[in-house]
Amino acid sequence: MIDYVYGQDEVVAHAVAQMIPDCRERGFGACKAIGVIDASGTLIAGIVYHNYHPSAGVIEMSVAALPHAQWRTRETLRRMYEYPFEQIGVQMVMHMTPASDERVLRQLATIGYMLVTVPRLLGRDRDGVLCLFTREAWEECRFIRRPAIDEHREAA
Repeated sequence: MIDYVYGQDEVVAHAVAQMIPDCRERGFGACKAIGVIDASGTLIAGIVYHNYHPSAGVIEMSVAALPHAQWRTRETLRRMYEYPFEQIGVQMVMHMTPASDERVLRQLATIGYMLVTVPRLLGRDRDGVLCLFTREAWEECRFIRRPAIDEHREAA
């Protein structure tokens, strides 16, 4: 059983930053976050939304979880993308992921992310991948349930 924590942006963002080596020192700055907690109330994962560019309709999302935590569910994916696409209306979400993290890149590709490898994105000897998820890809993704509001829009 998992649950979600809202309104604790600083706490969740700090925890996520500590799980991502490149973010430990700098953090995320101004951001919004969703925490994922287990039945005992332990924060097992977090989603941080940062670097929002309203004029471009783009926001960056960083996600981290404790090792072996069971947090990825259809409900978590729905909530993860509800904030950027439904609440603030972005046209694209982006991540930066190390090119060596094949497991995460495979998962992102499965749900419809476009992956663009950028040499040295994460340092002189660390290639990165810009992972881009458009609103259209989100709308077509069979793994993510859309809020009921979308069903009413389509019927109108």
